[in-house]
Amino acid sequence: MKLILLGAPGAGKGTQAEIICQKLGIPTISTGNCLREAVAAGTEMGKNAKSYMDRGDLVPDEVVIGIIKDRLAQDDCKNGFILDGFPRTVPQAEALDKMGVEIDRVIELSVPDEKIMRRMGGRRVCGKCGASYHMEYKPPKSEGVCDACGSELQIRRDDRPETVQDRLRVYHEQTEPLKGYYEKKGILRVVVGQEKVEETTQKTLEALEAL
Repeated sequence: MKLILLGAPGAGKGTQAEIICQKLGIPTISTGNCLREAVAAGTEMGKNAKSYMDRGDLVPDEVVIGIIKDRLAQDDCKNGFILDGFPRTVPQAEALDKMGVEIDRVIELSVPDEKIMRRMGGRRVCGKCGASYHMEYKPPKSEGVCDACGSELQIRRDDRPETVQDRLRVYHEQTEPLKGYYEKKGILRVVVGQEKVEETTQKTLEALEAL
């Protein structure tokens, strides 16, 4: 089964990808991981990507697509895969089609922006031991203090309200149009994110079983 998971930052794609990956025995292909692996392996595409990353520039589509193409050609992808974080734009989706990759199902995890703001804004991490908390779902025993080592809890830069708002804006402008692209192909299914992870998983698996 060849799947794409869509959804805004903080919608829970990574969590669901991990669960589907275990249930179906197929790998999750994350763009970020692919880039890091290609750079570490020193592949031609990896060297190309590194030159952009070292300058702090965005890696161009053709380089990202080349790296994804190399990754999908590996043996563990023969029975299928889950794409998480790719494609991000309609041109990337078109490039995937040109590669001859036939996607079976696209699942969009739909979570309202205000809920994502609450989810991500509530996350805290210990600056010393790395333990993670959530002020609503997994609060520390003492506010602002790590249960494990007693150090001060911090908000990651990615979770700051202004950063989350910016990431959501980019998602709506660049990635959300993919819904229409895959809806026309008849392979899009929208799963409304639930408060409990296992309830979202149940709805996601139901969307896959409808294949």
